[in-house]
Amino acid sequence: MAEEIITAKDVRLKYGDFEALHGIDLSFRKNEITAMIGPSGCGKSTFLRCLNRMNDLIDGVTITGDMRLEGKDIYAPDTDAVELRKQVGMVFQQPIPFPFSIYDNVVYGLRVAGVKDRGTLDAAVEKSLRQAALWDEVKDKLHDSALGLSGGQQQRVAIARVLATQPEVILMDEPTSALDPIAATLIENMLLELRSDYTIIIVTHSMHQASRISDRTAFFLQGNLVEFAPTKTIFMNPQKKETEDYISGRFG
Repeated sequence: MAEEIITAKDVRLKYGDFEALHGIDLSFRKNEITAMIGPSGCGKSTFLRCLNRMNDLIDGVTITGDMRLEGKDIYAPDTDAVELRKQVGMVFQQPIPFPFSIYDNVVYGLRVAGVKDRGTLDAAVEKSLRQAALWDEVKDKLHDSALGLSGGQQQRVAIARVLATQPEVILMDEPTSALDPIAATLIENMLLELRSDYTIIIVTHSMHQASRISDRTAFFLQGNLVEFAPTKTIFMNPQKKETEDYISGRFG
């Protein structure tokens, strides 16, 4: 069995007095793709953002429970949130290129971390753009603005930016929902290749996407984790009626 890289036990999150997550127990294994599915507002994106402390940026949020990355407490007072977000990178729903060149977009995180050596930056750009299946499309225009790229290309630049910092875990919040089917398929195929080097956790509304690329699937409903199992089990033989109803399209 693959080694667990992130564990979460009894995770609860409140916005003020409203509890959005009700005691989530979930673990993620190295070199697997885990999909989190469920209707809008069920807590899956909120939970995802707990894994690299993105919810720290929201006023009035209280998080309790135990969350660990390779055994280290993610919420310990001595955990550096910036360092954590290098280890646990995030790709958002909307591609968010910075208003400068493709090259400068990709090396942004490295420069923030103090990397100045041009050879190191050049190598990181090529490697991460190759991993993001974009190198051949942009290698002759690295110094053109990233804003001139298509939506699918912009999202792959965003993925390359995360890869350049050499994370261990990549979080993805509906990374293909704003893209056309061809661009989405390209990114899905890329994720299947990246799985050999990274742990990938993806929130998706697409049943097809979850069933096609993930090893295990977690079904969330109203702030609860209803069921977590190998993806084939979730889609072919769910143990809970709520899961079956959602998978079959009876609600959500």
